Amino acid sequence: MATEIVYGLHAVQALLKSAPQQVQELLLLRGRRDQKLQKLVRQAEKNGIALRYADRRALDEKVGGEGNHQGVVAVCTGAAKVYDERFLKELLETLEQNSEAPFLLILDGVTDPHNLGACLRSAEAAGVHAVIVPKDKSAGLTPTARKVACGAAEVLPLVTVTNLARTMQQLQQAGVWIFGAAGEGDQDVFAASLRGGIALAMGAEGSGLRRLTREHCDHLIRIPMAGEVSSLNVSVATGVCLFEAVRQRSS
Repeated sequence: MATEIVYGLHAVQALLKSAPQQVQELLLLRGRRDQKLQKLVRQAEKNGIALRYADRRALDEKVGGEGNHQGVVAVCTGAAKVYDERFLKELLETLEQNSEAPFLLILDGVTDPHNLGACLRSAEAAGVHAVIVPKDKSAGLTPTARKVACGAAEVLPLVTVTNLARTMQQLQQAGVWIFGAAGEGDQDVFAASLRGGIALAMGAEGSGLRRLTREHCDHLIRIPMAGEVSSLNVSVATGVCLFEAVRQRSS
């Protein structure tokens, strides 16, 4: 059976809380006895998960050198759960039944797992209902992305769609307004009305939104830049736009 690695305190803690049945074994740094690690040990023991202690070199090799494992590595069965168009349709129907305005994030061409993880973390903190990515030219939920997401990847649906432009049309038909972030946007993000059912579309760093994605947006918005730097990292820009929407939607 195929296995997957999840590492980092927050990511493993969220996994043990949301899907402990996926965890086959928990690898822990030998000699570490702090309170945070002991909390994970108690969670694992409560769910009957095997514990194994190893030295730092063994844990480093287990994660393939992909960043700081913080002394904890979970060996899981199967891959991370990824959602599809059917889930998105059901989500929109549920939100409508509950009279709740959809709040979605679209990531177009974000291929760096660090950026994907950071965007997921910001989106979960902002209360986004789901993150939508195209099937091609997009980073997946790799161990690095899940670690950077600090647990957000275990609780926030990542919806993978075959045709992003078609999905955007379906969102619009469901009453969702799509705001694309672009340097040539004709409206300041702080002046745009981001209340109601919305989706924020963010493009890859450097190339930005693809032409077809940009054309399917209802509005193009920009982040005002006062310094010499012409653009922001996509995860930083995503955080700025998301929390401006949060500010407006909570006022």
